[in-house]
Amino acid sequence: MNKKLNVGIFLFNEIELLDFAGPFEVFTVTAELNDFKFFNVFTITESGRKIRTVNGLRVVPDFNFKNHPPIDLLIVPGGAGTKSEMNKASVLKWLKEQYGTSQKTMSVCSGTRLLGKLGLLDNMEIITHHEVIADMKEIAPTAIIKENVRFTDNGKILTSAGISAGIDLSLYVVEKLYGKKIANKTAIYMEYDNRR
Repeated sequence: MNKKLNVGIFLFNEIELLDFAGPFEVFTVTAELNDFKFFNVFTITESGRKIRTVNGLRVVPDFNFKNHPPIDLLIVPGGAGTKSEMNKASVLKWLKEQYGTSQKTMSVCSGTRLLGKLGLLDNMEIITHHEVIADMKEIAPTAIIKENVRFTDNGKILTSAGISAGIDLSLYVVEKLYGKKIANKTAIYMEYDNRR
């Protein structure tokens, strides 16, 4: 794969910090360690205004729904805020459009609520945060929940378990796209897991 991929991370109020910061770190470190090839990573909120994470950190996004670059890899994080975001028509419309044009869409943790609400997880193997499994059985009743796994890969849609599992899924995507050597280089730099 020669083209640099645009990684767009959706942000919203009451987002879980590591849900987006973990994947952000994996994809930006991979780019940096490889002469800024492979990925261009940016964040997006609906309005372009800053958001507040569940733990109070304020984050200023790069773009809004109307001015961001095309997205090749869409990341939908989780957090308590997904409960309100999944009921916003404008958010669901935008997510569906991005899913339609992206190469891959990843959900982290309770980001599955948003994809499930759109019907994108029907009849697929998924995982989410262990405390969100009951919700997902209602939101996407035909989804096949694979408990005790870190992530699932359905081709275009990938899901991860809670919070830190988004790092595992992101490293998996790097490996799938660019090989084990590149993914290991990133993990070793991050001092993450046993890839040494």
